[in-house]
Amino acid sequence: MSVISALPFLKPIHLRPPRSSPGRQRRHTLPASEFRCLTPEDAISVFEIEREAFISVSGDCPLHLDEIRHFLNLCPELSLGWFEEGRLVAFIIGSLWDQEKLSQDALTLHKPGGTTVHIHALAVHRTFRQQGKGSILMWRYLQYLRCLPYVRRAVLMCEDFLIPFYRKCGFKVRGPCEVTVGSLAFVEMQYPVRGHAFMRRNSGC
Repeated sequence: MSVISALPFLKPIHLRPPRSSPGRQRRHTLPASEFRCLTPEDAISVFEIEREAFISVSGDCPLHLDEIRHFLNLCPELSLGWFEEGRLVAFIIGSLWDQEKLSQDALTLHKPGGTTVHIHALAVHRTFRQQGKGSILMWRYLQYLRCLPYVRRAVLMCEDFLIPFYRKCGFKVRGPCEVTVGSLAFVEMQYPVRGHAFMRRNSGC
């Protein structure tokens, strides 16, 4: 059994009642809202959302299409997608890192022996923004990480204007990030992943 299938908070949920008409049943009805790990087949949908979300703000994407496919092949269990009626509306992609601080290598490498999850990107489709989906998806992702016994913390790098958002999600500023992308400078933030044994006993992990 996969870790995802054992977690109640990552199983498909219905956010609105299904629509039906008397005497007529829809076949193969997709769940209204579903959370699951991403696969390489989701890469193009991920990239389209990411490109629209980041290029207009920062001028570049955290991950290009080949890098998205790279991580979804190596560590799909460290990703999470939010699907509405089968359509991807928000996602997170992460990988493992084995150093105290992020470096340039952290942008492209997955370190299987690491205990730190590097969150590369979180993005929401433009038509679903301003609905709190980013915060909800991050909460579910961090709860999921608590069920992975090898994970001790999550880290990310962001621009200054995103610090309040990630603080609300529980992250704390560690200081300036050593990584730069062109002229962009970043702040490194950290979330301690605690309570592994408790979570495993009480959530079916």
